[in-house]
Amino acid sequence: MLYELDLTDISRGTIMTKTQLIEILKAETGLTRAQAKQVIDLFFNEMSDALASGERVEIRGLYSIYVKDYKGYVGRNPRTGEPKQVPPKKLPFFKCGKELKESVDYGQTQTSNKIAS
Repeated sequence: MLYELDLTDISRGTIMTKTQLIEILKAETGLTRAQAKQVIDLFFNEMSDALASGERVEIRGLYSIYVKDYKGYVGRNPRTGEPKQVPPKKLPFFKCGKELKESVDYGQTQTSNKIAS
């Protein structure tokens, strides 16, 4: 069963939200809304926890996310121009997978990729 969902947002083109993912999971699997929300929350929470503990998250063909360490440096206040010490920080770094790059480049959805195979 294919689930059609209007992802149009006039201000930004098209978007997909967590709520829409929950609705798609619910429609595709027959789970209740609460069960689908629990699955989606579990997925994102586990990824966040893994990144917070320094682990790399990799979903082959789709993407990988890892934490990148940035050193502190002396920056400038843009308004006053005075120097300010910027502390070191850690930020998640997203790397796109080959299949996702190709899918986006050629405008194919995962559903159309499955049908074509």
